[in-house]
Amino acid sequence: MSELESRLLATLNSRHYKPLTLKALARRLGLVSGNDREFRKVVRGLVQTGRAQFDRDHQLRATPPHGTVVGLFRRTHSGRGVVRAHHGQAHRVAQEIAIAEHDCLDAANGDEVLVKLAKKPSRTEAYATGEVVKVLQRNTRNFVGTYYEHREQGYVRVVGTQFPQGIWVGDPGAKGAKPDDQVVIEMLRFPTLTDERGQAVITEVLGERGKPGVDVLMVIRSHDLPDAFPEDVLADARHQAELFHEDDFSGRTDFTQSLVISIDPIDARDFDDAVALHKDAKTGNWVLEVHVADVAHFVPPGSPLDREARRRGTSVYLPGRVLPMIPELISNGLASLQQDRVRYVRTAVLEFQPDGTPVSADFHNGVIRNRRRFTYEEVSEFLAKPEAVGDEQLAPELRQTLLNMRELAIMLRARRFKRGALELTMPEAVLEYDSEGKVSGAHLAVHDISHQIIEEFMLAANTAVATLFHDRKIATMRRIHPAPEPSALEQFADFVNHLGYRVKRSQDRFELQRVLEHSRIKGEAPAVHYALLRSLKQAQYGPMEEEHYALAIEHYCHFTSPIRRYPDLVVHRMLAQLIAGRRPGSDVSELTALGDQCSRLERRAEKAERELVRLKLLTFLSTRIGMQMPATITSVSEYGFFAVGNHLPVDGMVHISTLEDDYYYFDDATHTLSASKGKKRYRLGDTITVEILRVDLTKRTLDLKAARPPRASV
Repeated sequence: MSELESRLLATLNSRHYKPLTLKALARRLGLVSGNDREFRKVVRGLVQTGRAQFDRDHQLRATPPHGTVVGLFRRTHSGRGVVRAHHGQAHRVAQEIAIAEHDCLDAANGDEVLVKLAKKPSRTEAYATGEVVKVLQRNTRNFVGTYYEHREQGYVRVVGTQFPQGIWVGDPGAKGAKPDDQVVIEMLRFPTLTDERGQAVITEVLGERGKPGVDVLMVIRSHDLPDAFPEDVLADARHQAELFHEDDFSGRTDFTQSLVISIDPIDARDFDDAVALHKDAKTGNWVLEVHVADVAHFVPPGSPLDREARRRGTSVYLPGRVLPMIPELISNGLASLQQDRVRYVRTAVLEFQPDGTPVSADFHNGVIRNRRRFTYEEVSEFLAKPEAVGDEQLAPELRQTLLNMRELAIMLRARRFKRGALELTMPEAVLEYDSEGKVSGAHLAVHDISHQIIEEFMLAANTAVATLFHDRKIATMRRIHPAPEPSALEQFADFVNHLGYRVKRSQDRFELQRVLEHSRIKGEAPAVHYALLRSLKQAQYGPMEEEHYALAIEHYCHFTSPIRRYPDLVVHRMLAQLIAGRRPGSDVSELTALGDQCSRLERRAEKAERELVRLKLLTFLSTRIGMQMPATITSVSEYGFFAVGNHLPVDGMVHISTLEDDYYYFDDATHTLSASKGKKRYRLGDTITVEILRVDLTKRTLDLKAARPPRASV
């Protein structure tokens, strides 16, 4: 054992040590830059031999004792806990460990905990069991909830179901809070079985429930989303704006004569990408230009803008409010590819044979002028009936460009599915508002040919960039979707076979494709597609040379949205160096740590977006108790079933106690609740009519009642 290895192990095992990044740990050990290679070699050896491991923030810690596991804690509705073990640990028997309620200590959702294993699962069991012996790192101490008073004391009922009792906050009226106000609290003492109420202090009063904007603030604070830029970041943005001159084309390829267009949502404000397409007169090949906003030009590495963008990781698109990754002066202004404005871009010029076969890819620092900003709706309307749109409404060259884009996109899409790509149709709610800004309803988002054009062109550009780095043997920030575990696909196959599908080879992509398509035809897509989604692993960022399973693409990265995603900005910077003829620096460990961080921030943003949509829909339904609507059953259990609205995409629970016309028994094999006397049944995938029974805005729950049973089984 070397001296450095001995010192490092002693530091990691010290009871005063708290996990550090490699850079911080090297500084603590007093290492100079010349020892960096040896230090990383020692760390790699400790990790490979199981004596050290990285946590969720890619900080190094000593491996926990034998028989223990480190992972993230989640509390279920029943009060029990589930811990998902970190990747790369020796314990591979089960990634999730079940924790009895009395063995959870004071762990809260998202906390990193040390678990002592009590029992490993058998082959027929999905979970190991264990007990939480220590909370290693709190996910947060800040929570949002509703303030109320009881017996001259103040309490806060925290949003969600993880704390069943109100949290004690002391004397009434702290911070001027009034009953039914939404407040932010900082937890001083987390609740336990013996101290159910814990203790907290109110740090902010958001306002009365139902007042405009309060629901948005609740979600922002619940997820610790940054909603304001520090002054030094705004000053940096203003400085970059002063340096930008539209007439400076130096070092850039001039694409201002290309017929460049953009296609975006009708309410979009930041325009990341624009495209142009023509056929080469000599070869007949397609030449596709994908122009992406050159955000890196305005965000120098290490600048205040860069540090803040890295801290945020992504823009967050909440209903009615956007929390941009980069100040709007740049994200909605100088970098945004607005119509008729000269803008800097990073460009991929992709050539395809007439049948869509890739030929070549070239990359440029460019300049464009967006000739026309289209909305998805405009393009879809034109492509549905081109003959109905005259030349006075749409110039002939733009008409032909859109028709050509449709032709190429259809070919690229067909080639992708021929490789085995999987497309999951998950219901996405688009909220509708009245004149006062209140939710008046919702509908399902449309994903038609106009969306597919941009999707296929962006996929092609992302693939070309990732392939370039692979060919040059340079590690970059890739977008990875690991292949699912065979056992997970086998469980999915068992599930759909009971629904009447025929899956013999669960790992055959084309059998999965067939099931997904047939479920759309049969009207069972919500249940089947969600079941497959749960069988797949999460996509993530990192430098690992792995494929993107769902897309069936061997080399893939995110390149096309640097305004709103930090990983894209990383890729842009590295590509700019290649274009300049330099080999970019590439530190795998730093890319891994940054990828983990960006993946976590992406999931935080997605969770916040989903929560606010659900909260707004539940608020809408809370005034419509007794309303009936069609819904599809998405999961069935012994205590009832969940159903999601077909036109109003929100899911709720139909408890078995509300099925009063008969006694129902649960068949796990067929995912069915069947009447013991009659022929009624409730099966996964069935379409039924449900009635709004109860809405709990604090718990975010919706209780439904079956208003009309499905047809009798035959």
